[in-house]
Amino acid sequence: MPFPFIDQYYLLLVVPTLLLSLWAQFKVKSTFAKYSKIPSRKGISGQDSAALLLKANNIRDVQIESVAGALTDHYDPSAKKVRLSQPVFSENSIAAIGVAAHEAGHAIQHATGYGPLVLRSTLVPVANIGSRLGPFIAIAGLFFHEFMPMLFPIGILLFGAAVLFYLVTLPVEFDASARAMAILRKNNVLTQEELVGVRKVLTAAAMTYVASALTAVMSLVRLILLSRSRR
Repeated sequence: MPFPFIDQYYLLLVVPTLLLSLWAQFKVKSTFAKYSKIPSRKGISGQDSAALLLKANNIRDVQIESVAGALTDHYDPSAKKVRLSQPVFSENSIAAIGVAAHEAGHAIQHATGYGPLVLRSTLVPVANIGSRLGPFIAIAGLFFHEFMPMLFPIGILLFGAAVLFYLVTLPVEFDASARAMAILRKNNVLTQEELVGVRKVLTAAAMTYVASALTAVMSLVRLILLSRSRR
């Protein structure tokens, strides 16, 4: 979260979460790299695992396609497409199967009207504005409180919407992984040992969302504390 000055609250609250984010990014890349070198015993690809999850839930109107890049995998609810990065789409590694199944899990959430996913989709427009402008408006409100007392609350409300988006994202991501693991296990797609590898890949990915949520929450707390200290 970009701020025009550094203070004790930033150092105590935000910096640790930023360091956690860096660690989480390293962890997900290293874990994915490790398990991308281990092929599944049945030889199914990421595309196959995503298709299996969709079929298991009788979802026939979602397409699976390959996109450029690495770790660019996502589900697009507006287009109803599971988009898998090139290292995931065609590879038969443990990592590829896990990531693809996770994204298919989001498609299942969409098809079943999973509440937190619906809420997150609703928050997207205001969260985008809030994450970009909220902190700056709040900081401006601290400096110009006497002249424009409403600036700070407006900034906090906007940024609060962004923080809520980050928090709602957590159950969405954890649930998608849980659905993926359950279906892979139920259909005997992977051995127990291979499922352990999938869980490690998905857990590492989940930590990036946890770190982002913590950074957002601590940034919001920082702004509130700054406001109180300047009264």
